[in-house]
Amino acid sequence: MLVLVIGAAGMVGRKLVERLVAEGGLDGRPISRLRLHDVVPPPIPEGAPFPVESLAGDIAAEGAAESLLEGRPAVIFHLAAIVSGEAELEFDKGYRINLTATWSLLEAIRRAGHCPRLVFTSSIAVFGAPFPEAIADDFHTTPLTSYGAQKACGELLLADYSRKGFVDGIGIRLPTVCVRPGKPNKAASGFFSGIIREPLAGLEAVCPVDPGVRHWFASPRAAVGFLLHAAALDGEAVGPRRNLTMPGLCESVGGMVEALKRVAGEAVAARIRWERDPFIEGIVAGWPQDFEPRRATELGFQAESSFDEIVRIHIEDELGGRIAE
Repeated sequence: MLVLVIGAAGMVGRKLVERLVAEGGLDGRPISRLRLHDVVPPPIPEGAPFPVESLAGDIAAEGAAESLLEGRPAVIFHLAAIVSGEAELEFDKGYRINLTATWSLLEAIRRAGHCPRLVFTSSIAVFGAPFPEAIADDFHTTPLTSYGAQKACGELLLADYSRKGFVDGIGIRLPTVCVRPGKPNKAASGFFSGIIREPLAGLEAVCPVDPGVRHWFASPRAAVGFLLHAAALDGEAVGPRRNLTMPGLCESVGGMVEALKRVAGEAVAARIRWERDPFIEGIVAGWPQDFEPRRATELGFQAESSFDEIVRIHIEDELGGRIAE
């Protein structure tokens, strides 16, 4: 079975590839070849039990999608995207990558005619205020950012192309993935990871919002689990509503800091500096905070139950169990 991962150089993409290589298969089917693509060459994990291709290029370029479909991949993970803050500041770039490239991929799949399972990473940014206390599965999608609009358009395309039988698509609305390892990116949500990641590494972090701000989270480990589970779902069990809000954890920024104190101590949490940023606050104010993702839970998706667990996962997976003094 050929598996294609688009956006494989990103944090979640790299972790997904590592899991695929470690397990050697997907949903009980052995992987015969793995094809990776991103704007930069994705790293190839050591010890892969099958051939791994690493390709770099512009996913929105003419002919790019068609070339990636050579050999007819049975499963495609589409993770490539311009992140929220960058999509808001660079309007044309956001639509080109987040919408046009997605449509081009779906069109290339339609013309290829082999109906693969396509796992599309969407976002809770497809929802816009005013919100209920907790967003249920039937809440309308009225995004208040360009990124959210682009993802909502992608969801509609995925559902229609699946309805027509051109693709067997599953869209997963990811919570904010936290704690993200590595360097900060241009996502407006990046500070959520920064206020945990940097203090644990011995560095100062800046929090640009009020402690009372609440949000919806899942760990990178859970995000990879969502992708793998989505690849194996029975399409008939999902039905025509092909886009699912993933389970997660609702926590306030203040609650995140308290979890950091419990897990790592007061001295680590003291490395956070509070400095409000009106631009970030404006974006975050339009984001949802809490969900009731019953469909995804009933279909077997799972996430963490406490932010303490999310902090511990970062320490285990990225810091080798060690916290900076």
